[in-house]
Amino acid sequence: MKNANTFSILFWLKLAKTKNGKAPLYARISVNGKRAELSLKRNVVISQWDTKRNRLKGLTTSSKVLNNHLKEVHHKLFEAYGELQNSNTLISSQKIKARFLKQDGSHYAITDIIEYHNEHMKETLRWGTQKNYYTTYKYIFKFLKQKHKTSNIFLSELNYKFIIDFERHLRHQNNMSNNTIMKHIERLRKMVSLAFKMEWIDKDPFVKFEAKYEKKERSFLTQDELLRIENKEFDIHRLQLIKDLFVFSCYTGLSYGDVMNLTNNNLCIGIDGKQWISSYRQKTDIPIKIPLLNKAAAIISKYKGHPKSI
Repeated sequence: MKNANTFSILFWLKLAKTKNGKAPLYARISVNGKRAELSLKRNVVISQWDTKRNRLKGLTTSSKVLNNHLKEVHHKLFEAYGELQNSNTLISSQKIKARFLKQDGSHYAITDIIEYHNEHMKETLRWGTQKNYYTTYKYIFKFLKQKHKTSNIFLSELNYKFIIDFERHLRHQNNMSNNTIMKHIERLRKMVSLAFKMEWIDKDPFVKFEAKYEKKERSFLTQDELLRIENKEFDIHRLQLIKDLFVFSCYTGLSYGDVMNLTNNNLCIGIDGKQWISSYRQKTDIPIKIPLLNKAAAIISKYKGHPKSI
């Protein structure tokens, strides 16, 4: 049901700011008796202004140019009013002004939410996760260029079809698995959901979308395979270090990121009187306590004097 509103537009000169016989030209937007003023960035000779017809007098070229501009502004303000009516939202003079100036939510673009997300994720997301988002951006812009022939799109234009088309686009990329595709879409979803929560868009286009992941059976190392890796020696120091980090992860159950965050302060004595690791999971910030097995302890001793050891 559409709201019944009284709506009018008036062009007028702000005589309080008169200077050298000229005054700035304004548009007054009125909805249900409440007004919003809009500067048209023009100064008009007061004696040439027709207050009854809301336009410049005369047929000079300059008069015609300004009067045509007023017609265009009038048309665009009515267009903004019509868009708000069709969106079945409460209409105000300020909303019409914002829509005209392209300062309301309908004019936020996908680049706006990407830039906003980039700025805020620096403090909240690990570098590895940030890099994954940058990869997703690359595919979004590639999709926009190939499918929509543009480098940007308004958030208000995003819909279920856009998501499905983006999914189809990703499936045509070389060697991209289903789960990787879902990860890219989930990153887009998180950004769009953020825009929705900030009221940059009126509805979430992902409401009907369901990510479908394929369950993968994770393989594991046998004791013999792990032993062969432990006994492997590399002539290149960097490779030997990587191997030892991997083995340390195997005997502690810690991820690479968790291992790299460890310091001497994370070593403690447990209730059994032996050494333990006390830390927090990098991704979830969940506290962990792990008994330090002999082989993991041996690797710590091996790199005790290492330049990057803390």
